[in-house]
Amino acid sequence: MKERIGFIGLGSMGAGMADNLLRKGWPLTVCVHRSRTAADRLIEAGATEAASPRALAAACDVVILCVTGSREVEMLIKGPDGLAAAGTPLLIIDCSTSNPSSTTALAAELGTHGVMLIDAPLARTPKEAAEGKLDVMVGGPAEAVARARPVLEAFAARVVHTGPTGSGHTMKLLNNFVSMGYSAIYSEALTLGAKAGLTPQVFNRVISGSRMDCGFYQAFFDFVLTRNENAQRFAIVNALKDMTYLASFAQAADVANPIGAAVRNGFATAVATGHGEKFVPALSDIIAGLNGVSLVEPPAPREVNPD
Repeated sequence: MKERIGFIGLGSMGAGMADNLLRKGWPLTVCVHRSRTAADRLIEAGATEAASPRALAAACDVVILCVTGSREVEMLIKGPDGLAAAGTPLLIIDCSTSNPSSTTALAAELGTHGVMLIDAPLARTPKEAAEGKLDVMVGGPAEAVARARPVLEAFAARVVHTGPTGSGHTMKLLNNFVSMGYSAIYSEALTLGAKAGLTPQVFNRVISGSRMDCGFYQAFFDFVLTRNENAQRFAIVNALKDMTYLASFAQAADVANPIGAAVRNGFATAVATGHGEKFVPALSDIIAGLNGVSLVEPPAPREVNPD
């Protein structure tokens, strides 16, 4: 018999994940965190609704969290009407991108109350979430990961056990450091090129198909070249949050990370200048604009027919 699954965080990633769980036969209860849109659709398809995280915990064996970060996770678990308030044995799977230090401390605290917390952050996009093809990095004891694996495989094509609790969130920060580092490099390179008269189209003809090409590059340049706003739906403000977590992790580990600091400052500049809600590829336009150039070709002048 399948375990009863609770889900909080039905955003662009969570909605697809929850839909896969429901379609693949997992008993699903949802709790609205922000918007009701996805929740109402899931309820119509057969999910039930809990009025609070506490009520969700009382009705479920496993609860998945897919929210913004550690502050939201701690509130949903430790708040006066949070998951822990139910006082029931529970497996909590945190699919958010959280701060590893918060994750390990929270797991230790919950463990004294019979609640198991493991971290299972995600890679790839809402498209793969809907298709059930996400990559998941899981940190936790082997027995807890084995219990969670069938649940995770409902929406993931690849599940990698990274080590003890907190290691999944650490690996996620490293993953995002690499990808946001690429974003910062692409943005600066495009700006330098524009200053020298090299268009993004020329840049792409050189890089695309070369050894420096990759899936992340293609998604980023889908925005740069075609202005596809949905090419990479990850907000700049969330990128800054993740790079801030990385800085905290590096400081705790006594590791100098000057490149990480530079990447973080690029996103901090974008947020400080009012662009936090734009998606990551828009960083290219922001950096270009701050340097007085544009990456968008002006429209060709219209021909005027003589009278």
